[in-house]
Amino acid sequence: MSVNGSKAEVKSLFIAAGCNRIVNNVSWGASDLVSFGAQNAVAIFCPKLAQVLTTLPGHKAAVSCTHWLPSNKFAFKAKYLERHYLLSGDADGTIILWELSVADNKWRLVLQLPQSHKKGVTCITSFIVSQSDAIFATSSDGTVCVWDAVFPTTSGGECKLTCLETLIVGSRPMVTLSLAQLPGNTGLIALAMGGLDNKIYLYCGERTGKFVRACEVKGHTDWIRSLDFSLPIFSGECDSILLVSSSQDKGIRIWKLTLRGSLANSEGTHKRGEISLASYIEGPVFVAGSFSYQISLESLLIGHEDWVYSVQWQPPSVAAEEEVGFHQPQSILSAAMDKTMMIWQPERKTGIWMNVVTVGELSHCALGFYGGHWSPDARSILAHGYGGSFHMWKNIGVSSDNWQPQKVPSGHFAPVTDITWARCGKYILSVSHDQTTRIFAPWHIQDPQSNGDSWHEIARPQVHGHDINCAAIIQGKGNHRFVSGAEEKVARVFEAPLSFLKTLHHATSEKSSFPEDIQADVQVLGANMSALGLSQKPIYVNATHEVQDNPGNDGLDTLESVPDAVPVALTEPPIEDQLAWHTLWPESHKLYGHGNELFSLCCDHEGKLVASSCKAQSATVAEIWLWQVGSWKAVGRLQSHSLTVTQMEFSHDDNLLLAVSRDRQFSVFKINRGGTDEIDYNLIERREAHKRIIWACSWNPFGHEFATGSRDKTVKIWGVEKTSSVKQLLTLPLFSSSVNALSWVGLERQRNHGLLAVGLETGLLQIWSLQVERGDDSIPTGVTAAPIIWLDPFMCHVSAVNRLAWRNRENNENCTSIQLASCGADNCVRLYEVTVD
Repeated sequence: MSVNGSKAEVKSLFIAAGCNRIVNNVSWGASDLVSFGAQNAVAIFCPKLAQVLTTLPGHKAAVSCTHWLPSNKFAFKAKYLERHYLLSGDADGTIILWELSVADNKWRLVLQLPQSHKKGVTCITSFIVSQSDAIFATSSDGTVCVWDAVFPTTSGGECKLTCLETLIVGSRPMVTLSLAQLPGNTGLIALAMGGLDNKIYLYCGERTGKFVRACEVKGHTDWIRSLDFSLPIFSGECDSILLVSSSQDKGIRIWKLTLRGSLANSEGTHKRGEISLASYIEGPVFVAGSFSYQISLESLLIGHEDWVYSVQWQPPSVAAEEEVGFHQPQSILSAAMDKTMMIWQPERKTGIWMNVVTVGELSHCALGFYGGHWSPDARSILAHGYGGSFHMWKNIGVSSDNWQPQKVPSGHFAPVTDITWARCGKYILSVSHDQTTRIFAPWHIQDPQSNGDSWHEIARPQVHGHDINCAAIIQGKGNHRFVSGAEEKVARVFEAPLSFLKTLHHATSEKSSFPEDIQADVQVLGANMSALGLSQKPIYVNATHEVQDNPGNDGLDTLESVPDAVPVALTEPPIEDQLAWHTLWPESHKLYGHGNELFSLCCDHEGKLVASSCKAQSATVAEIWLWQVGSWKAVGRLQSHSLTVTQMEFSHDDNLLLAVSRDRQFSVFKINRGGTDEIDYNLIERREAHKRIIWACSWNPFGHEFATGSRDKTVKIWGVEKTSSVKQLLTLPLFSSSVNALSWVGLERQRNHGLLAVGLETGLLQIWSLQVERGDDSIPTGVTAAPIIWLDPFMCHVSAVNRLAWRNRENNENCTSIQLASCGADNCVRLYEVTVD
């Protein structure tokens, strides 16, 4: 789109998002992509690239489960598919069907299923009948629905969805489902479901619908957490399938469903094999259609020490030739709250099921796994954990198994409240209500086949005990420092340790060696998290590592024995275990003064002053405090507002401080710097500027003009005149929803031309071209404004935008591409590249 002769285009460079902390939230599809819920967005990540590719907007509530059609289990049926489908369900009971076109990687929302669930969707499972036909089941509080989906064979065709059956299963919700075709060419479908009453219920029905309860299977002594049918086992005749179940009783059970024969043939066709240790215990017999089936306990797997949240059969090999048929591997993946995933296989001689691989047991950070998933080729396994994190292992062994941790995307698992660029523009720092501060940076890869730099989380400087609301990176010279404010009355100052400086150097520099003068100046190597405190203590470079003799602990991972951090310079993007413990920054100062929880922070461009505000309902509490960087003394208390100051920003010459507030007013303070410690300030303007809360403000980098954005859906441009009075220059046309974030970047100083990024409560982003007109005495006389980019909803946030920040351009004003970082209530941090001709 061109405006005033300028063309602009935008592309998405990077998305960071954490996984919703819920059990059936993740699915690994036959497309070799992984889907997961990130707040009310459906996020798609590519395991090979370790990057989130896109997010899908459509849900209004938190996404509780996702499921691919076809899933990894049916990858052998999806060799040449042109379109893959994805189901996603949310906490309101809404289910959406999405379509991915393989040729151009384009997504579209196909349809929203008729509202059949009144409460949150707990599970979705499917059975692929053919490339154009699938049966899937969805469960919610007390109801299970079975659906038939017919996919179009040509592009542009319509999907046909039929609800085959709605089963009322009582007051106790079913949390897990699995579908399969019953053994024998009967055409019958089995639906297993398990929930809070420790029993597995089996329903059977025909392809056309009408499912009836066949039997219930008892054995587990606690809630059923996961069920998965195997595909038919080829042992001569295909007369049996296996069902694996896991429970909060820490056990896993394998059940066998065997075809006994048709009712017309009373003798049955089933012949009892010879009795061995793996011989089953006979269970119930049930009748489906004109056939009878025997259920028996095949094996009981004991090994996990906590609730087993998921079990999954290994997918059949995709490489299997179609004439030969596929082979169901005798291998099961389980994931549990004891922080481990295990692979179980029967021993060749005895047939007894054994745990052959265990991964994750050394991880301190996962606090348990909510689910485990095979890749379609079964060479990789993926877990998602309590901390919204992914953990992936790949089998890189040739003759024997060798499972090694792999890079995966990471991100916040709660709303991201603030984002800021490093003064050098080399990294982004974000803070969140998940109580962490994270640093994302481009990692320079010297592989000629790679697509250049890819962004990764390279450090987690703060892991806190309170939700973090705001952060500001200290500008100016010296070591990297930032201030963060959380749901507490104290702001905390952090300083980069030597391990981070070396990691950042490795990530962003190609071959130059690490400067020795920095190594001499910075004496802190890293930081340790105290067990029950909130402060992070420094680990010094020359400190000797003392091993505490604590015989009563027996090496157990308890609250009182947080493991010591081992900070090291990283040579490749870190995995979750390293991030959670070994990349902390030491806390150097605490700033006491505010009467309530911190809400907003900003730093001036020289790196001399930090301004802070807190939640307030009175004028005395709503004071803005000024802190001197270095001595960290309070050097000013600015009174103007009567309610919470929502955002502050220093003008680019640092002479003015702008603040906006919930009281619908903005204030402009003049900051006069005297001697070394003296700061003189006076209020030059306070004005009620909007009809609702003012959420955002931003200065023009080339002058004393600023923008304010409000819940009243307007953005207004103001100018500070030489007489220190403020006049309104322009009101942009009404936006579709509340304006939550603004950021102004300069493009061309001579023409006073810049871009204003506008973030809305709906998650949408717009970029406007602004050109300030000035008179002879440099007094602003007006502003020419035009929208140049409306970002595609698939590129935008799915919930409210909380903050926008352009990358610093002072060192490179001639560059035509600028990077814009954003964060939002959908748990995402996003980075865009905007190119202006």
